Amino acid sequence: MERIESTDVLVIGGGLAGERCAMEAAAAGLRVSILSLVPPRRSHSCAAQGGMQAALANCFMADGDSPDLHFLDTVRGSDWGADQEVARIFADNAPIAVRELAHFGVPWTRVRSGPNQYHIKGEKVVIDEPAEKAGLIMHRDFGGTAKWRACYAAAGTGHAALYAVDGEVVRLGVNVRDRAEALSLVHDGGRCWGAVTRCLRTGRPGVTLARSTVIATGGYGRIYGKYTTHATINEGTGASLAMDTGLVPLGNMEAVQFHPTGLWPSGILVTEGCRGDGGYLLNRDMERFMVELEPAKQELASRDVVSRHMMQQIIDGKGVNHPAGPHLWLDLRHLGVDHLTTKLREVYEICRDFLGIKPWEELIPVRPTQHYSMGGIRVNKDGEAYSLAGLYAAGEAACWDMHGFNRLGGNSLAETLVAGRIVGQKVAESTRRTRLEIDTSVANEFLDREHARVQSWLNRSGAGQSVYAIRDAIGEIMINKVGIFRTGSDLAEAVEELRVLHDEVDRAVLGCRDPGVNPELSFALRLKGMARLALVAAKGALARTESRGAHCRVDFPDRDDSNWLNRTLVRWGRDDADPAFEYEPVGLLDLPPGHRGYGKASHVEMTESLDAYNEAVIDQQRRHGMRDPGEPVGSALKPGAWRDAEARAGLKAIEAGQSR
Repeated sequence: MERIESTDVLVIGGGLAGERCAMEAAAAGLRVSILSLVPPRRSHSCAAQGGMQAALANCFMADGDSPDLHFLDTVRGSDWGADQEVARIFADNAPIAVRELAHFGVPWTRVRSGPNQYHIKGEKVVIDEPAEKAGLIMHRDFGGTAKWRACYAAAGTGHAALYAVDGEVVRLGVNVRDRAEALSLVHDGGRCWGAVTRCLRTGRPGVTLARSTVIATGGYGRIYGKYTTHATINEGTGASLAMDTGLVPLGNMEAVQFHPTGLWPSGILVTEGCRGDGGYLLNRDMERFMVELEPAKQELASRDVVSRHMMQQIIDGKGVNHPAGPHLWLDLRHLGVDHLTTKLREVYEICRDFLGIKPWEELIPVRPTQHYSMGGIRVNKDGEAYSLAGLYAAGEAACWDMHGFNRLGGNSLAETLVAGRIVGQKVAESTRRTRLEIDTSVANEFLDREHARVQSWLNRSGAGQSVYAIRDAIGEIMINKVGIFRTGSDLAEAVEELRVLHDEVDRAVLGCRDPGVNPELSFALRLKGMARLALVAAKGALARTESRGAHCRVDFPDRDDSNWLNRTLVRWGRDDADPAFEYEPVGLLDLPPGHRGYGKASHVEMTESLDAYNEAVIDQQRRHGMRDPGEPVGSALKPGAWRDAEARAGLKAIEAGQSR
């Protein structure tokens, strides 16, 4: 029997971002329901391995770190595509989120005082960690950062964080409905009132009405088929739900990140923590090519940069031959068995279980693969979706937009907790002011429409393709023509070919017509949305005639700040024939566009950029009474600069004066 139920807050997605939002709303005394395809502890958040970025400055190699430097790295890493106001909010709140996780029970790896052995830029180094830092949360190096900043729990950071947060969700009495999906958003008069749902166990549809709805369904990596580190549930469901309304735009869908070290040929993630702990990349000739190409950061340049260098090695014939295609090597042998079975234990287990190798004895075959979606549901700094009140998004499903056109490693895991916390607080405030005022006839209209869509799939016959054949074809087009290197001709072909497949979905047929437990039917209901997401990503990439971050146009190799310092927005209602594109400025530029700090001359230019920013911070601090005029310049970015109440007040004054 179909049913309509209600709650105060509906969270679609049971990963870290969704559960952290749910925690805030539940702690405020609201009724909260989570809708999840899988039990929350099996969400894709548990796959995060290497660490979570937060400027705590706890170890020797993190000395002098601060939220200012974290902000600087994030903006530069984004290739100036980020919303700098959001990047500032994120950097300031990340330390709070990490310490909260410790309170929730995350067993962070801790600083051990005295001599500690590390591998830095190919050299074995012994560093004497100070006694006063003993027991504090430890950091490891990650790509694109000026300091060691990634807080980690061995190589199972996401797993540990997800279990801890889920424990809090249980403690707070949140209603979790797993093995259930959302088919569409219920909206009326420019306001979202919940979603049409479907039970994956029984196939029974229903409606959950809510005063506020949060989408936290993760990314859309599965539009790249098998060439992704994403779990099979990361099909872009949340982005499709929002875009189907015709009201909510998606932002920067062409901004897709490739991770340098996907295990080959499976594509399973091998954490950046491997290179952060001293791992090397090698080509067929056993050369460490990154030393020559990126002398400043070597293997720890930004992910988009490393991925392009790796693919260029393969294109130049320096890859290792393999039946599935050429690959490169990741060398961890010098780290030793003790390190690999403790601080990188998940990597060891992945190598053992999927390749049967011991990484302290053998090289690991790796190749760049799709890893992260910078694009998503466009929201403001409070996480509220554009053009549809009552709808929020957080985590990878959202274009918040702190990542711009490239995400730094460790910033995603941090974002799930920071955004979940901030957006959850805003949701709680808004929900308390909102009454559930919707006629049930509106809910029934949406329910009837989705019921008809399900029946259409079950009743369809003919000679159409299978849904899985269409999915695989979309993935091949995306990896080959909307991949790491892009050209106008390839993108134009991709748009045409994806349009054909988009239309082919309407003729596809099912092999199984059971209305109950039927994974094929469940996938079919998402396939049209996946085809639409692939198409808008390709069209957005074709229109953007520049290279910025992970968007690399071979025919337009330079970043074009004069014409493209903006964010792509696209709307495409379910009944609209074509998507509609528009653009918005990236926002305030506290840090004007400059050199990112990569390439052979990057170490000089990066130092000059940091010095200029340092002077700007000092000037702001002096003008707002946050710094003694005689205080030495070198202390500008020390970690204590923002911790006392007076300094915080001064920082808020600065941000208030620069707010939109």
